[in-house]
Amino acid sequence: MDNFPSSSGTRSVGQRLIDVLAASDAVRASVAYAQALGVAVNVAVVDVSGVQVAFLRMPGAPLHSIDIAIDKAYTAASFGLATSQWHKVLQEHSPAVREGLVLRPRFVAFGGGLPILENGLRIGGIGVSGGSEQEDEAIAQAGLKAIGLA
Repeated sequence: MDNFPSSSGTRSVGQRLIDVLAASDAVRASVAYAQALGVAVNVAVVDVSGVQVAFLRMPGAPLHSIDIAIDKAYTAASFGLATSQWHKVLQEHSPAVREGLVLRPRFVAFGGGLPILENGLRIGGIGVSGGSEQEDEAIAQAGLKAIGLA
């Protein structure tokens, strides 16, 4: 029975993962915040292994932003780092790493993706795309705040 959504926002299948109920709440809260800002976005939540758990596309959100939102969530979940931090982090590495990492499929190095942490453990990632980098990150943060993980 441990694979069913729990009231804590996570489920366990050998590791802690964000559950579908918490992921759905996060994307809905993100969309509500985006509506208040007047921005049409796509919002994705993935679990810690990068598997998509929830997604919403607002009417009028850019089509290319669908994959970008998903990839922001994937990048944040896989590294445990906000995608907005990558520009600074990459400056600390060799040119080969700086140039090579950004060419990796699904890697996003600009704002809008946040890791989802519960009690210091990474359980997933949320990605938003369609606004400015700052708007996307604030919208993602609103989703995390709504589920008590901001």
